[in-house]
Amino acid sequence: MGQDFTGHAAIKIGWDALHRDSVILAQKLRGKGPFKGIIAVARGGLVPAAIVARELDIRLVDTVCVSSYDDTVQRDEALILKPVEGDGTGWLVIDDLVDSGKTFRNLRKMLPNAHYATVYVKPVGQSTVDTTVIPIDQEIWLVFPWDEDPANWRLHRG
Repeated sequence: MGQDFTGHAAIKIGWDALHRDSVILAQKLRGKGPFKGIIAVARGGLVPAAIVARELDIRLVDTVCVSSYDDTVQRDEALILKPVEGDGTGWLVIDDLVDSGKTFRNLRKMLPNAHYATVYVKPVGQSTVDTTVIPIDQEIWLVFPWDEDPANWRLHRG
């Protein structure tokens, strides 16, 4: 465990761990459907949504585009940049991390009948999530693979 730029504890989530945890999410979701499609919360939810879609054999994938952060500072209100149609009936909404829950709270106003899932969740946002895999302490900063400089990525050959 390292530290983020503010001195808080930070955990790097590698590609292998994210894939494993997304597969576990899919396994937990298997009995909660059927789902007619997935709505990925762009950008962080795109990778987990692709993995869950493959695991659950869901071919209909859409995005809702939300901006919750300015760099590393969370906005007071999540901005919906691209909404989706309907009330969410039959849809699975997926994000990588729920921190404060602001994004899912806003999306629940738009899609009240969707099922909300995330790979990682912090305590403040827990009430906005229907299905999750790993709880994370509120003060820990997660560093996802796409947050790092690609020059630091290790390629594993086997």
